[in-house]
Amino acid sequence: MQNEKQVPVMQMWVDETHHGVARHGIKVTKSLFSGKSEFQTVDVLDTPGFGKVLLNDGLFMVSDRDEFIYHDMIAHVAMYTHPNPKNVLVIGGGDGGTAREVLRHPGVEECVMVEIDEMVVNACKEHIPVTSVVFDHPKLDLKIEDAVKYVAETNKKFDVILVDSTDPIGPATPLFGPEFYQNLYNCLNEDGIVVSQGESPFFEQETQISLLKIISEIFPKLGVLNFSNLTYPGGLWSFTFASKKYSPLKDFQEDRYKKDNLKFKYYNKEIHKACFALPQFMRDALGEYLKGI
Repeated sequence: MQNEKQVPVMQMWVDETHHGVARHGIKVTKSLFSGKSEFQTVDVLDTPGFGKVLLNDGLFMVSDRDEFIYHDMIAHVAMYTHPNPKNVLVIGGGDGGTAREVLRHPGVEECVMVEIDEMVVNACKEHIPVTSVVFDHPKLDLKIEDAVKYVAETNKKFDVILVDSTDPIGPATPLFGPEFYQNLYNCLNEDGIVVSQGESPFFEQETQISLLKIISEIFPKLGVLNFSNLTYPGGLWSFTFASKKYSPLKDFQEDRYKKDNLKFKYYNKEIHKACFALPQFMRDALGEYLKGI
């Protein structure tokens, strides 16, 4: 008997290419949504290894499998450093995950979320419920508008601001500039904290240095915290932590952390402090801007 000829199965993959020097690919089952807004392309894919995946301009933003890491770390380090965060501003974060984590804190009275691209919000509402569930929350005030304009004009004051931005290209470019950070400072209460998406320490070191230089000239306290996930180039990623008053190491609200008894998949009290322990190559590159932590 002759052996049957093996017919290769067609496979579909999506790749993110980073600066032409690195490529990360994910196998795709099917496309759930693809559109182009006035700001960017938006895609939601179904994948066997990562569940639902959101891409903006071909860059991985969120996946079902590891979204909890990013959203835990952008939210809870600041929320458990500030002693009483009642009013929180989320800039960007159109998938909803950052606001979802903020609103798990029982003391929060209002979370304002300013997202420029309604297509991202609607695509996530339809296809990524694990993060977009927050859009029905009564304490969420969702605004579809330009956050740069919002922080320049608003009279509201916030205890915590979380800048959940994409990379500094396209609509996110102004979110990495000095005028924006001065306006964030002005929007904060006298003991306010701002945490911002801080890029890859491997591939975006110059961006990190530029961002920290800007923030250090405005805020008296500044640190960098690291986390790892599956879908971002290099696996290691950073947030900046800037504060008018509080140190995440000295002012960690451990009593409230214990009292709230929230269940996390990545964040815990040990990670809260350990994430600020930077590898030496980052200390060498960024150390002159770090202060007060």
